[in-house]
Amino acid sequence: MRSLRCPAMADITFGAMIPQGWIYDLPEEAAPEERYDLIVETARALERLGYTSGWFYDHFHPVPFPGPVPVFECWTMTTAIAAVTHRLRVGQMVTANSYRNPTLLAKMAACVDVLSKGRLEFGLGAGWYEHEYRGYGYEFPTPAVRIGMMDEAVQIVRRCWSEEQVEFDGKYYQLTGAFCDPKPVQEPRPPITIGGGGEQLTLRSVAKWADRSNFFGDPATFARKSQILDEHCRAIGRDPAEVERSHNRSVVVAEEHAGAQGKAEGFAKRLRQSVEEYEARTLVGDPEGIAASLGRFLEVGVTYFVIYFPDAWEIQPLELFAQEVIPRIQEMAKET
Repeated sequence: MRSLRCPAMADITFGAMIPQGWIYDLPEEAAPEERYDLIVETARALERLGYTSGWFYDHFHPVPFPGPVPVFECWTMTTAIAAVTHRLRVGQMVTANSYRNPTLLAKMAACVDVLSKGRLEFGLGAGWYEHEYRGYGYEFPTPAVRIGMMDEAVQIVRRCWSEEQVEFDGKYYQLTGAFCDPKPVQEPRPPITIGGGGEQLTLRSVAKWADRSNFFGDPATFARKSQILDEHCRAIGRDPAEVERSHNRSVVVAEEHAGAQGKAEGFAKRLRQSVEEYEARTLVGDPEGIAASLGRFLEVGVTYFVIYFPDAWEIQPLELFAQEVIPRIQEMAKET
């Protein structure tokens, strides 16, 4: 596997979200099996185009408004795509800890790492989407409790991957003689990404247990979160450089800015948002403009971008980004 340490600044990594229906991002007229075919085609295109990784969100109900829309389950798709690709790393942005017992999750993840011959990216978060918690019958405790549960869960996962038999007596989870075999094939283990920017609790967990953080927001917000993460690392005696910094960003790209703007207006309408609301969370533009916007994150320490394309299944946006945006950002990184 690649090193768990941060790459050099010029070594910028790119992954992309694989559409699964969560953000109304597969064709409405397509039958479920046709949607699955588009998911596979998108993943294979990412591999062909040289993206390092493909990722899935872990949700059951669509956003920004729930409804009876096919949303493909995260770990089912992680397994399926790992089985039909050869080089693409496959991850979750991020697993909602509350939805699966952590010992079972450790077992699932280990099996995926084996079947993919070491291509699993393991993402974990505390969970947040109350509507689907209630819909699926999960308790929805306070953020502090959910984060505390996640903190124990990541400890359990790490131990299940490395120890022959696990005993654990935590506040939220107790294990008596758990075996988790087969073990992952990656050494020392699959990379762990923890998502979320909670400054007192989540980032402390990142400092203790994660190989990569993932933050949203603008560069200033990212810089502040990253600085706080550094402080948590130093407080426990860990080198902050050991935690890679990633950024998950929505992008609408077209050859000309006007074309991207037109697409964004259509996506905003589909999501029942104004164009202003949509563009507040999405980069919209031509390759040069998109590269310039993402390049600002290099200055605050981002070395791993995971891009969400609302039209990824059309493939052409993935091609345009790979051919025209990534080279620009790599050149910027050499100069940073």
